[in-house]
Amino acid sequence: MLIGYARTSTLEQEAGLAAQVRDLEALGCEKVVAEQTSAVGVRPKLDDLISFARDGDTLVVTKLDRLARSVSHLWEIVGRLQTRGVALRIVAMGIDTATPTGKLMLNVLGSVAEFERDMMLERQREGIAKAKAEGRYKGRAPTARAKADVVRELAASGASMGDIAKRLGIGKGSVHRILKADNAATAAT
Repeated sequence: MLIGYARTSTLEQEAGLAAQVRDLEALGCEKVVAEQTSAVGVRPKLDDLISFARDGDTLVVTKLDRLARSVSHLWEIVGRLQTRGVALRIVAMGIDTATPTGKLMLNVLGSVAEFERDMMLERQREGIAKAKAEGRYKGRAPTARAKADVVRELAASGASMGDIAKRLGIGKGSVHRILKADNAATAAT
């Protein structure tokens, strides 16, 4: 059975979602599931679809980015599919893991993508090292520490760490670190 999966990130992309569904149905998918959610978020419909798939089925997506957000995420999904005996077809790339050539192509493309990511990270590290050596690299601006006085005021007024974090748009851990540093400084004196 061909099973189609369509996804867009936002509600504003409804036309794109409809086009994916139309294309998947035209390819002969007997079941098509569509969801509007971020690639980095939880995707319950994809999880349900993988659980639904049986040995011999093929999961079909129009483009790779509709399925996976990264190479490691792709391999995680492919692994889940393989344990169930389910193939993957990526239409835009002409890849079908039901064939030996399709498996090879997916592995080659995945390896190339991983290599490119590693090279990008290496170039980034080199750029940071050069900027540091030239005294131009300062790192990310400390957003939470800049709000330390406000954190202290809110904590003194009885606000919880969660409330403080939400009101200031910083992490709860940052609030905790600021208050913990204050407590350590007080204890030391």
